[in-house]
Amino acid sequence: MAEKTFTVIDQAGIHARPATFLVSTASQFKSDVKLEYKEKQVNLKSIMGVMSLGIPSGAEIKILAEGEDGDEAVQKLEEVLKKEGLAN
Repeated sequence: MAEKTFTVIDQAGIHARPATFLVSTASQFKSDVKLEYKEKQVNLKSIMGVMSLGIPSGAEIKILAEGEDGDEAVQKLEEVLKKEGLAN
């Protein structure tokens, strides 16, 4: 299993637009990809799941991926988070 922790730096947190980028990126992979916030995990391929977490600025989040392309999924999601100025 691959996992990485990030701190949200976007002032609006993870809102609809960035959540859409994350979901579409995660959906490109076969692995089971999860987003964790405050010990609650949701499927990162589900926009409703991601939005249900209500992730604010300054939050610590974790991306976990289990499967054949899990490492690649976490790496690509990290690129999206950083490119969009969402987290570091």
